[in-house]
Amino acid sequence: MNLPTREQAGVLIVSVSGRIDHIASEEFTRALEPLLTGCVKGKASLLLDFSAVDYISSAGLRVLMMASRRAKAQQGTFAIAALQPLVQEVFAISRFNLIVPCYASVDAACKVVGA
Repeated sequence: MNLPTREQAGVLIVSVSGRIDHIASEEFTRALEPLLTGCVKGKASLLLDFSAVDYISSAGLRVLMMASRRAKAQQGTFAIAALQPLVQEVFAISRFNLIVPCYASVDAACKVVGA
């Protein structure tokens, strides 16, 4: 899985796209691993741009939960932005938006989690 990155306001923004389901979850985990290494206190916050994610399953939510836990253990900042309506509904129903900070847009997230 290719996860293009860019930096904005001291935030490492990771563009995620497609479906994050059981089939893609292992590859998603492997792709996030090196990015989480740098998600520590005093370094760039890690923000996942979900504007191009059209579906997420419980397996995908598990990957995000583990990534969030790791970032917290390292005292880093981890957040998600720009959820599509279907994905936002899954987050709301599962109350996942209470576990990981979610923002309406990348710009809004950068204003809060950026340097």
